[in-house]
Amino acid sequence: MKIISENTDKRSLKNVKVGIGVKIFDFVNAYSCTVGDNTKIGTFVEIQKNVFIGKNCKISSHTFICEGVTIEDDIFIGHNVSFINDIFPKSVNEDGSMQSDKDWDLKTTIVKKRASIGTSATILGGISIGENSLVGAGAVVTKDVPPNVVVAGNPARIIKKIK
Repeated sequence: MKIISENTDKRSLKNVKVGIGVKIFDFVNAYSCTVGDNTKIGTFVEIQKNVFIGKNCKISSHTFICEGVTIEDDIFIGHNVSFINDIFPKSVNEDGSMQSDKDWDLKTTIVKKRASIGTSATILGGISIGENSLVGAGAVVTKDVPPNVVVAGNPARIIKKIK
């Protein structure tokens, strides 16, 4: 892996560890994260610190991957997918002071090997998406997704098992 620390008018990459054959397209904001071999990151994607993206993944445009997310190998992430890492977000504390990193509870999420997440899905923090599962377009995932299933809806529910 090599570390990229580059700022251009089309990309902002700071302390990003990238593997061999990685393609990162224009207008990507990524910092202090890891991207595995042969992964493609589409335009207008944000990848925050401490995110790990495995090998052979495709992250489509307009996706937001926040701190606390791990994406294993061979994953497809559709357009406009949003990950969430704070279940009860607030801008201020009870005393009116602005919240800082120490004022909230980071919820981690893992997407297991060969899973796929459809366009405009929202993935709440603190969950796992099982190996070889499919999250339907527009789904709101509020709890763990078992391996080898299709989930869809709001909240996402199992609609089919994958053989």
